[in-house]
Amino acid sequence: MRLLLQRVARAQVTVDERVVGQIGPGLVCLVGIGHGDDESVVANLAGKASDLRIFRDEAGKTNRSLLDVGGAVLAISQFTLYADTRKGRRPSFLDAAPPENGERLYNEFCATVEARGVKVERGIFGAEMKVELVNDGPMTIWLDSAAG
Repeated sequence: MRLLLQRVARAQVTVDERVVGQIGPGLVCLVGIGHGDDESVVANLAGKASDLRIFRDEAGKTNRSLLDVGGAVLAISQFTLYADTRKGRRPSFLDAAPPENGERLYNEFCATVEARGVKVERGIFGAEMKVELVNDGPMTIWLDSAAG
């Protein structure tokens, strides 16, 4: 599983000219599911995303988590996080999970983060989406279950 986390002041996702999810301060989580990922991997990375101390405290230090600041998550499924660009000029996405498994585990990720007390807004799995965000910092973090 791969997550690209972006700390944001605000963000929204649009499908067919309609806003389907929007948040104020929090994280945009681009969520990629790979072969071999399961519920335990999802639970681990959902916890890590919720608990990472990447938000500023009163002194301006990054000492607070998403939970500490009451931030929200905008979760966007993103199979392209598994792009393999080692050969040629067209990326391969063979390392991404099949859509049925990807959608199930993406929904599990969202539910797990929600169960931790975080408001979660979502994109639409498999849809063409337009994601707008105001990156705060910027602060962008890459999490990969294969990296430990």
